Amino acid sequence: MTYRVAMDIGGTFTDVVAYDEAHGTYVAAKAPTTPGDLAEGVFTALERVVDDLMAISFFVHGTTQGLNALLERKGARMLLLMSEGMRDVYHIARGNRDRMFDLHYRKPVPLVERQATTEVGGRLDWKGEELRPLDEAAVRSAARRARDEGCTAVAVSFLFSYVNPAHELRAGEILAQELDDDVMIVLSHQVASEWREYERTSSAVLDAYTGPVVRRYLGRIEERFAERGLGVPVQIMQSSGGVVNADFARRNPLQTLLSGPVGGTMGGVAAAALLGRPNAICIDMGGTSFDVSLVLHGRPDISNEGVADGFPVLMPLVNLHTIGAGGGSIATAEAGGLRVGPESAGAVPGPACYGRGGTAPTVTDANVVLGRVDPDWFAGGHMTLDVAAAHRAVGVLADRLGMDTEALAHGICQVANAKMAQAIRTLTVEHGLEPREFTLLAFGGAGPMHAAEIARELGVEEIVVPRFPGAFSAWGMLGTEVRRDFTRQFFTPGDALDSTAMAGALGALETQALDALGEQGVPGERRRIEHAVDMRYQGQDYTLTVPLEAADEPLREGFLAQAAARFAALHEQRYGHATPEAPVEFVTLRTTGFGALPEAAPAPYTPQRGADPGAGHTKSVRFGGTSYKTPVLRRERLASGEQFAGPAIVVEATSTIVVPPDATVAVDSHGFLIMKLGGTA
Repeated sequence: MTYRVAMDIGGTFTDVVAYDEAHGTYVAAKAPTTPGDLAEGVFTALERVVDDLMAISFFVHGTTQGLNALLERKGARMLLLMSEGMRDVYHIARGNRDRMFDLHYRKPVPLVERQATTEVGGRLDWKGEELRPLDEAAVRSAARRARDEGCTAVAVSFLFSYVNPAHELRAGEILAQELDDDVMIVLSHQVASEWREYERTSSAVLDAYTGPVVRRYLGRIEERFAERGLGVPVQIMQSSGGVVNADFARRNPLQTLLSGPVGGTMGGVAAAALLGRPNAICIDMGGTSFDVSLVLHGRPDISNEGVADGFPVLMPLVNLHTIGAGGGSIATAEAGGLRVGPESAGAVPGPACYGRGGTAPTVTDANVVLGRVDPDWFAGGHMTLDVAAAHRAVGVLADRLGMDTEALAHGICQVANAKMAQAIRTLTVEHGLEPREFTLLAFGGAGPMHAAEIARELGVEEIVVPRFPGAFSAWGMLGTEVRRDFTRQFFTPGDALDSTAMAGALGALETQALDALGEQGVPGERRRIEHAVDMRYQGQDYTLTVPLEAADEPLREGFLAQAAARFAALHEQRYGHATPEAPVEFVTLRTTGFGALPEAAPAPYTPQRGADPGAGHTKSVRFGGTSYKTPVLRRERLASGEQFAGPAIVVEATSTIVVPPDATVAVDSHGFLIMKLGGTA
């Protein structure tokens, strides 16, 4: 027996899914994350799904190590090298305000202090031609400073390096000669080979700041796996939704920034295809955070640039909106009112009901008080919850606010649901998308508990809870592809387009992508290429990415008119208007190489039957201001085609599904639960 295994290491739980290649069956499990030594939680989770690590034929995992280092400001001590006269580019940043009406808005504090930024002589012009040679003595001086100050990373961002990287490459060679091997050297053109000086510098800084943390983590994980007998390469999920091997991730750690939550989006793409629902809102509620992403027309919603904790980053990444709302989010009294999150109880001590010393009331404690969790069969029976501790924790806060304990528990859930609904509006309503036209795909350990009330807030009528929702991000990683992205600037007005030059540039990018897939071990028959070009109307500042059919499409008759028409259609879709007769210009060429992994052939879903003492009982559950006698069902015993009405609590190994009184549920042929709500707005 051999297994394909995927793992998502979250702030509270480590989730794992194993696919048995011989029988086509899946098994999922959870184990508490161990912040002091992540490998301990990893192996605990693995042992619950695989008996012999040598039987693992493929292993992929998502990590939030880089993101956590950024959010907690525990990244590398670093030095930033800039072109002479451009020292303050990173600190000046942009003059725009992201939140126009926020009177307390402040730009994020830069990750590199101004005094840790040094200028280096030498200059290229906008065409990449050398105006002044690189000041190599200044680079060596900067290297000595980095060594003396104990820096573990150095970032280099020179003007126009995306056109001609010669100066950055030479600076990198000198730094490598002068510094120890464990000092990370980041060259901006290798992180983001695109225009916009500040954004490219920010991307390089983020890579250098988080890189050493990610490198150390990957090194430890691979070392521990080798000690335990895992003989296959470790694969890492990228922010773009593709996977790469650990060696590439070590050299390009920024690509893993959103590694964990992106697996859920890719699972959403696979689930949407199975269900025949091309548009889905993916909600992932774990113990610490709540992540929202979209599936649009059957594809993940991916941008070529984004923002990480306030800092711009130039790389393909799934559009994710994350807030501090999870099962471990702590409820507090503030100015006489109730506040939930963003502070979390995490894995240690965790919610009060975990019995690990936590005393602060959390969202999970509120659900326990309301009866929406089976305390004797939590996390697949691996944990027994302390109901009395949950009541005590919520009760202390209820006394402070002059409320009944159950009423406050309901209020905690309502506040959390409102915050999560607003997070969804950020990716939908604020971009001209109507949530009612989407299916809500709920996963994460706590997502299915809150999905119905979140959907009600948004007017969404249908909720889908996939199999293994608490480990769905891991499940999604098993079905993704190897992905490598390449870009090249190509500034030219449409009426001056050199079609031969564009086709040649796209052909060169395609060769790069195919070679990169080969380096990742993808055989030729499993490789495919997609091309696109960033376009805009002349006079515009920002662009839209227009797909191309092939590298040689620019050579075809009528290409300019066809590209302009595609751009106009995208402009209409995004902004609600277009000007088809206006002249366009091309900005950036983009080529993406995909490598298909061996396709899983899952066996048909079959329920487990037989006597089970954990099923068939009822309990009192509070919905709104009313308590209902509610059946507790074991999900693995529900057969395809089975239907039931709420209220109900459905328990399984990785999550709990709360079905309100006005809902109905059907089990489809894949074992997914399709919940329909009554009375949505």
